Amino acid sequence: MKTRIHNIYKRLSEDVDGIIIMNSTKPHVDMTFYYVTGLIHGEYEGSAVLINPDGTAEILTSVLEEESACKSGLPVTAIKKSEEREECLKDMLKDIKKIGVNSSELTYSAYKKIKDSTDAEIVDVSDTISEARNVKDQEEIDRLKEAGDIASRVADKMPDVIEEGMKEYEVAAEISYMMKRRGATGDAFETISSSGRNTAEPHFTSSDRVIKSGDFVLLDFGAVYKRYRSDITRTFAVGGVTGKQERMYKTVLEAQEAALAMIEPGVDGKEVHNAAAEVIESSEFKGKFTHGLGHSIGLSVHDGSGLSPSVDIVLEPGMVFTVEPGVYLPGFGGVRIEDDIVVTEKGYELLTNASKKELRSI
Repeated sequence: MKTRIHNIYKRLSEDVDGIIIMNSTKPHVDMTFYYVTGLIHGEYEGSAVLINPDGTAEILTSVLEEESACKSGLPVTAIKKSEEREECLKDMLKDIKKIGVNSSELTYSAYKKIKDSTDAEIVDVSDTISEARNVKDQEEIDRLKEAGDIASRVADKMPDVIEEGMKEYEVAAEISYMMKRRGATGDAFETISSSGRNTAEPHFTSSDRVIKSGDFVLLDFGAVYKRYRSDITRTFAVGGVTGKQERMYKTVLEAQEAALAMIEPGVDGKEVHNAAAEVIESSEFKGKFTHGLGHSIGLSVHDGSGLSPSVDIVLEPGMVFTVEPGVYLPGFGGVRIEDDIVVTEKGYELLTNASKKELRSI
């Protein structure tokens, strides 16, 4: 993991003697802990890792996680009682004069533990960590590809699974089961399994609503593979496709294709969003695309950046984003088509590949 540690340090705008990643209890466990240690298994609540400018690192954890932590190949200090943590943390930080912290993932209680354990100057390096994690290495990309493949295979099976009369939450349960049968270790986030007018809510999850003929069914889900996540959305029609449904779908697909055609190194992320937005704004569905085009994805489903009018980012090879335009008509329904991509030297590569060329009828 030395390369990842060096990747962080080379981006710093000021020198620090060390960077500490400090976890609290779930869900406040910093995914950067896994990024710099390479660990897959374990929870690591209350654990810490100190990373140094020379690429070395050391882990402080509990005996509960000791065996898992040792798989990192890094020095591990395991404490038996919580009272030991303070002294061990003081010893870990004793030679540091200026220490960096990832404030965007640091709870106040964890910050206090650090502050009480050292006289070092504490500086925020969260932007640097986000920038480093935003450019994936080959191992990360390989894991993201596998996560994307698992979700894609499930997405292609869903029209054969969904039936009129099923409840939304039943579909969500099927998705989770099918992903795990294909190698996922969990759901990347709470599955969106919406139908009918619920599909007009971009972040609806699922309910006991019964799926009926004439509905849109919108499925937004992802798989976890070795801690890396995918995120895919497909929209279907139930009992045939109406003209309005078809126009909505074609508009969203055209918007996604316009955005994908823009993706290559050196392009401003805002322009990728604008390419999709212009398609929708010039259609009968003007004003019905209500969110940013996409977000970075990796160890977290929202991994620190995005393709949005409010985000300043220039695309680089290794960056991974979702591309997910949508049209939402309150009281009627919504369409979203989402794929994951990695920016390459000459353009992009799709990490999800489920069928989408037409609105499929269930």
